Amino acid sequence: MGSLAFGGRQRHIKVTSDIGYGQLDDALRRMSSSWDAAQTHGLVSGKLAVLGAAAGPAWLEQVLEGTDASNALRKETEEMLSTLYQSTYRQLAERLSEFAPLLPDDGDGKNARTEALAHWCEGYLHGLVSAQHGDALKQRLAREPVAGIIKDILSITQVTVDEHDSESADDDADEEAYVEIVEYLRVAAQLVYEELAEQRPQASQ
Repeated sequence: MGSLAFGGRQRHIKVTSDIGYGQLDDALRRMSSSWDAAQTHGLVSGKLAVLGAAAGPAWLEQVLEGTDASNALRKETEEMLSTLYQSTYRQLAERLSEFAPLLPDDGDGKNARTEALAHWCEGYLHGLVSAQHGDALKQRLAREPVAGIIKDILSITQVTVDEHDSESADDDADEEAYVEIVEYLRVAAQLVYEELAEQRPQASQ
């Protein structure tokens, strides 16, 4: 693997450029990863909440599992993922308002954005539950407000768009609902990160 900047020492790094959804999604697709860009960002956001800085290496391995290590695009994709990790970790750890789910641009179709929204939620929940949990963390995940947030996010994974109504007169209402859900996820992920602070390894504090 290439040289990746994972770990607590990178907490205050200044990321010069953010990774766009389309850029990352295309790179993952060309690598034949089983994860898309939304799932990948949701996954690291969830893993950071429970593991802190320790989340990086396992997340990278999970996203690139089954891909060709000799692929000429491997290094470029790893660097892209490293930048995404650093940016996401910094935003959560330093409680920056710029944190937001990585999703398609507003100009993309309703179906694509709704599907990506559900995929981000799937990745996030997987990140929360896939790591080995001690009793204290299990108990914290089962208490409010975290338990309620998990339930809400689980329901968002079921959101779909009726193809027959995708261009209906309800577009404005659908767009408003989409924006509200994205804002909810943005705030909820930050809240969960803060709520789980005492359960994360001390190295991530």
